[in-house]
Amino acid sequence: MTSGEGPTVTELFREVRARFIEADLDDPAAEARILVGGLLDLSSTELVTRGSDIVSPDRVEMARAAIARRLNHEPVHRILGEREFYGLQLTLSPATLEPRPDTEILVDTVLPHARRLALEFENIHILDIGTGTGAICLALLHECPQATGIGSDISSEALETARANAARNGLAARFDIVQGSWFEAIHGLFHVIVSNPPYIESSVISTLAPEVKNFDPPAALDGGLDGLDAYRAIAKDAARFLHRNGIVGVEIGYNQRKTVTSVFEGAGFFLIEAVRDYGHNDRALVFKHHD
Repeated sequence: MTSGEGPTVTELFREVRARFIEADLDDPAAEARILVGGLLDLSSTELVTRGSDIVSPDRVEMARAAIARRLNHEPVHRILGEREFYGLQLTLSPATLEPRPDTEILVDTVLPHARRLALEFENIHILDIGTGTGAICLALLHECPQATGIGSDISSEALETARANAARNGLAARFDIVQGSWFEAIHGLFHVIVSNPPYIESSVISTLAPEVKNFDPPAALDGGLDGLDAYRAIAKDAARFLHRNGIVGVEIGYNQRKTVTSVFEGAGFFLIEAVRDYGHNDRALVFKHHD
């Protein structure tokens, strides 16, 4: 590297990786790849094939500021301001949960039911309660062209993020937003009701990794004393908004299959499917209602 020039892409990647190794992050190379690739707008392949390109001073400065943020436990995707979910690029905001790969399991699980209902009814309507970035609803709309959807949330900032994500992914015409808690502002019937609600017990929040407790919005995490408040609220009213043959799909915590199932059974639902995540923990449940 000649004097006066900035580092190359490879050198910058190595610098970031070294700092992350030093900080004892779980997967320093992968995080460095995501961060440097995101900041320089390069794919994993391009990080290698364009490794000898010189990085401009402003990008180097951004990368070094990003290192400091990551070492302060801010997750890489929050620093970049976006994350891929189910093939869609989604913008994140402080008011939204960062969509995780485990939540893609809920989309995978609900999608065949949505497609079956679309064959039966032609057009189907999806409600995503606590939509956040819009991730679940937008992924389902993207995969199911016969569907329209509503994302509801208590946070206006989250809803603006979801609306922007719908526009960003060409789904604005089939996606609408509603502000309110649970079903209070909802009208009409839905073929699919989905939610990744807050499900962590209040007392556990303080023990979570700083990446989660300091950067994900508390309202998207705290499920009350026993972690089941959200499921009670959804189960209590969902049947009134559910179309004939419709389904309710929810994400759950790793140890909540029995308790969440009993909450829904108490409200007249029955479990039709339970799916585990990549770590073999229960993650998604699908219910139908006894008509």
